[in-house]
Amino acid sequence: MDFQVPNTLAEQIANYLAERIMTGQIRPGERLHEATTANELKVSRASVKEALYTLERWHLVEITPRKGASATQLDAAHASELYDVYMHLLIMLARRLCERWQEADKADLLQAVETVTTRMQRKNANITAIVEASFGVMEVCCKVVANPYLTEALTNFKPAVSRAYYLSADRYRQDLDRTGLFFSRLTKAILARDANESEALVAEFGAHQKALIQQALAVSS
Repeated sequence: MDFQVPNTLAEQIANYLAERIMTGQIRPGERLHEATTANELKVSRASVKEALYTLERWHLVEITPRKGASATQLDAAHASELYDVYMHLLIMLARRLCERWQEADKADLLQAVETVTTRMQRKNANITAIVEASFGVMEVCCKVVANPYLTEALTNFKPAVSRAYYLSADRYRQDLDRTGLFFSRLTKAILARDANESEALVAEFGAHQKALIQQALAVSS
């Protein structure tokens, strides 16, 4: 990724560093030095500092007083903790969606699900595109539910969850049929306003995904 200075400089720096962390170019535990990064990108240290605070909010960086910033750890244990919280947020989203969707929302919801399932069915499926489309479904759901606190929490988890998927891409690719079935069954449950079934589906799928990512990280450690 070539760095280009945009209007929102700190946000672009955060996105640039986030991609490097998510794809493993910056390793778990590796220090991120403000001065080095500022010199590399030819920006001010103040902009880098602001970007690091954004990365901390995204659960990609840990900032320790007098030690600075470092990429957060991501081993099997950390992935388990991450997924436990993330899945509870998704269960809340699914329940609220069952309660709040209106007929006018149906087309957007179905289109988002069709986009992700179509990408899963392609030969040599692109994991990055599938992950982004999956989050696209989440974003449409958040818009319908219209709970700004829940939306913010889920948005802040997106980079850390994406990182887990990228680091376990091979196992995730082998599981796409099950993922597609999950989206299909969940869509039917939500359109039927079956909150209990929706929660059960998210909980079951989340536990399975967590296990896959734990296995992948355990092998790579």
